[in-house]
Parts: sequence; C-alpha cells; structure tokens
Amino acid sequence: MIEAALAEAEVEWEHPRPGTYVVTLPGTRKLSTTCALSVGRHSLSVNAFVVRRPDENAAAVHRWMLERNTRLYGVGYALDRLGDVYLVARLPLAAVTPDEVDRLLGAVLEEADGSFNSLLEMGFGSAIRREYRWRTSRGESTRNLEAFSHMFGETDDERPEAG
Repeated sequence: MIEAALAEAEVEWEHPRPGTYVVTLPGTRKLSTTCALSVGRHSLSVNAFVVRRPDENAAAVHRWMLERNTRLYGVGYALDRLGDVYLVARLPLAAVTPDEVDRLLGAVLEEADGSFNSLLEMGFGSAIRREYRWRTSRGESTRNLEAFSHMFGETDDERPEAG
C-alpha cells in the first residue's frame, strides 16, 4: 500500500530495507527534503530532516516551531538529541491510505520548504551575513543569498551585482 501511494504521488523513493521507505521531496527554497517512512507493528512513522541545530537564537527558533505546531496538519516540529530540526508524524496503520500518505507528504513538503528561509534567518543569521560579506569581498556570486538580501543592510544602489 505504501509503495502504491508513493508511486501515485510521483515522488522519488527507495526501499532500503523491509518496512522503511526513503522519499525525496523536491522543493524551491530547500532544494529537497528527505523523508523516512517507517512501517511499524501498529503505526506509520514519518521523519523529515529540516535544518541542523541552530547556531544562534535557539530559544526563539524553538518557540517559533512550537507555535507553528499548533497550525500544522498531521506533522509537527521535533528535535533530535543533537538539536537538529525535523518534521515528524505518526499515523495508525488502520488510517494509512494513499490519500493520507499523500496528505502527510504534502504537509511535510509545504512546511519544510515554506519555513526553510525563516529557520535559516533565525538560527543562522550571523553565518549568512558572514557568507555574504566574504562573497562580496571576493566578487563572487550572491545569487543563492538573494532571499536574505533584507539582512545585509544595503540599499539597491549599494548592493553589488549578484552574478
């Protein structure tokens, strides 16, 4: 049933061992989100890596995630023992249908991709600003930092070409 649901969703997936499926969800802000589906005795678990442990503002990032959890369908933010950020879900096997798997994967993709820049800005703002300064000092492209241009404190007239 899981394989049929994944085929119907037209996503890339692997079946590395019995009961485990690894799905790659394509994104726009986050290039892709890797999502593990594990079939247990009584439930289907979904775990998707979002970002590594924040370098800064961890309390603000955690608060933001907890507030987001109240508005999400079927998934919620969680931390692993290292502090890395995941989206997780657990569904009783009796509720697993192709439509529900599609809904959960859609919720994971929408949230992981949609929140990616916000999480990076909150948890890695200093590193993003350092990267921007380093690239501009060397005349290198800043194209993949354009989503964070509001963080660099320059007017359009002062901003170097994003080659």
